Amino acid sequence: MIDFSFAPEVDEVRLKVRDFMESRVRPAWDATDQDDRSEVVKTIVELRKEANGEWGLWLPHMPPEWGGMGLGPTAMAAVSAEASKVPIGPFVINAQAPDEGNQHTLLHWGTDAQKEKYLKPLCEGTARSCFAMTEPEVAGSDPTLIKTFAYRDGDEWVVNGHKWFISGARGAKFALLVARTEEDPEIPQAANSCFIVDMPSEGWNIVRDVETMSGGHNHCEILIEDLRVPAENMLGGRGQGHLLGQYRLGPARLAHCMRWIGQAEIALDMMVDRALDRYSHGSLLAEKQGIQWLISDSAVELYQCKLMVLHAAYQIEQGMEFTAVVSMAKHFVANSLWRIIDRAIQVHGALGYSTDTPLAHMLQQARWARFADGADEIHQMRIAQRTIAAYKDHGTTKVATGNLPL
Repeated sequence: MIDFSFAPEVDEVRLKVRDFMESRVRPAWDATDQDDRSEVVKTIVELRKEANGEWGLWLPHMPPEWGGMGLGPTAMAAVSAEASKVPIGPFVINAQAPDEGNQHTLLHWGTDAQKEKYLKPLCEGTARSCFAMTEPEVAGSDPTLIKTFAYRDGDEWVVNGHKWFISGARGAKFALLVARTEEDPEIPQAANSCFIVDMPSEGWNIVRDVETMSGGHNHCEILIEDLRVPAENMLGGRGQGHLLGQYRLGPARLAHCMRWIGQAEIALDMMVDRALDRYSHGSLLAEKQGIQWLISDSAVELYQCKLMVLHAAYQIEQGMEFTAVVSMAKHFVANSLWRIIDRAIQVHGALGYSTDTPLAHMLQQARWARFADGADEIHQMRIAQRTIAAYKDHGTTKVATGNLPL
């Protein structure tokens, strides 16, 4: 018998997060002027006091010695799905991107001095950060092509380059910056290094907030001109920028999936609620086979999403190879999110297309999921390569499909 249930202590936290989101966070969010950034920040700050106080739901993914709850990936899957049902939910418990991934990265790669200066304020919620890797001139899905270059000058590194879609850059206290440091590495993956850049710094120039189809969300274009970074601010070893980036992005991809599941659940709930309430052509929408198929397809996909995320989280938690299953989960959940929200809009008709419900905005936000942290096609390519290699090496594709006992 395979037990898919959460441990009692995990389920207790999950339900506590759900209660916090429904009883405190959602009402406060609904009462906030969401077009006024200062009001949004004020709401988040007030709710953070409660999360870090009476509710005891602060920093769930970090160890207790850093003020966190010490939850592993499986428990975080449960917590993130609940928190993401309210747009500001992850921010309230200090488990939002890109800070969550940067916290993990600093914990694993940082020196004691770096952790004290940069990780501590992130964990305390007194600072924000960003991760600067993507560039406009080269494919973001291939970090070996990065053109931003750093050269050593005494006790400093001098960096020149161009970055964009750097989420959270405006207002961040520091950036984790990936730049090329090696002219002729043994392998392409050893060309880059990572630096911690204090902000503001001379030479770090925010050009603009790149407008997207859903508006501006602090995804910035950065021009880097003769930026000087102290040598002690290199994070990890020289030439380890690619390795560090992949370490960060693997679990970060799964964290996105966890949040997307929460959004997909909201869309499915709205779809069913609408179908039970809307009467047309002699019956409720819920009684019509075409609508039932939309609901059925969405429920099945959501079920698959949850199983894939939980299995990938289990692999990470057990110290097993997780790259393949995370790629599968990221690709599948991102596409399912789009389809489920789209079906919910269809069931709502013109109302779903309007901004009277959150669905239109949810669909706009969902579109980026298919290329963030690796485009669909890159994940599909890697999945195919691993599957072919598994068959060549072992005579079976089993080891490339999660190696489940089936």
